[in-house]
Amino acid sequence: MPTQPRFAPLAALLLLGLTAPAGAQDKGSVNPRPLPPLADPDAPSTPAKELFGRAATPAPGPAHPYGSYAKGCFSGGEALPVDGATWQVMRLSRNRMWGTPHLVDFIERLAAKAPKVGWTGLLVGDMSQPRGGPMLTGHASHQLGLDADVWLTPMPSHRMSRAEREETSATDMVRGDRLDIDPRVWTPEHLRLIRLTAQQPEVARIFVNAAIKKALCREAGGDRGWLTKVRPMYGHNYHYHIRLACPDGAGECGDQAPPPAGDGCGEELAYWFSDAVLHPKPPKVKPKPRPPMTMAALPAACRSVLKTR
Repeated sequence: MPTQPRFAPLAALLLLGLTAPAGAQDKGSVNPRPLPPLADPDAPSTPAKELFGRAATPAPGPAHPYGSYAKGCFSGGEALPVDGATWQVMRLSRNRMWGTPHLVDFIERLAAKAPKVGWTGLLVGDMSQPRGGPMLTGHASHQLGLDADVWLTPMPSHRMSRAEREETSATDMVRGDRLDIDPRVWTPEHLRLIRLTAQQPEVARIFVNAAIKKALCREAGGDRGWLTKVRPMYGHNYHYHIRLACPDGAGECGDQAPPPAGDGCGEELAYWFSDAVLHPKPPKVKPKPRPPMTMAALPAACRSVLKTR
């Protein structure tokens, strides 16, 4: 059970209306700066990330995800309390500890189960912004309130200070050559935690570094059905990414296709260790950067989600 009311820990951040531009392991700030106002927020060319990045509170109304994981938003969001008996939220300055109630409830229940597999508690990284949508930095997905990053670093025995939450880095689990996990930091408890997560029926996918997937394949033993949900992805050295399926009754929420059959430990995993992936050649012609996503690319309902007060 949460140890604090859902919105109490966020009061100071919400009054400031802040999001901190940062990558997954970049440090946050104890005193983040507010984003400047936009010159013309209603212009069709305004990037959607600039609009959703400035929405500091959730959209009122029933909880409802709209769109897809990489092109979506949600109403009726809740914040995961920054402290629980078996979890702590990191990088508070980003204001990304939000999700649908479906996700918040899942994280709380998963955290309560974690000690049973030898994991002291969860350090929770980015979930979503208060209304979802594209982020200023760090993620292409996390837009529906159904994604959450969990650090591959156990929760410490003490309640972390604000400075610790902003400045502590998670542990890199991957060896320097990127061909396997680092045996100095990888433990059986890492496997148990990821397996526990994958076995939960709400989970659609888990994204990890390919080296972590290799270790899971090697150490899983005879019970391998859960491995199909665990997919290799670039990065993800420091955390694993949980993606929930759309909840029942969410008709405007777009699920991904189911993952391929099998444990994913064969040729498709070997691809990630090919020279082309580990040491890609630079393109002969530098590609032009993609223009940022605008509101026109999102479901029409996201305009109401963004503007509702």
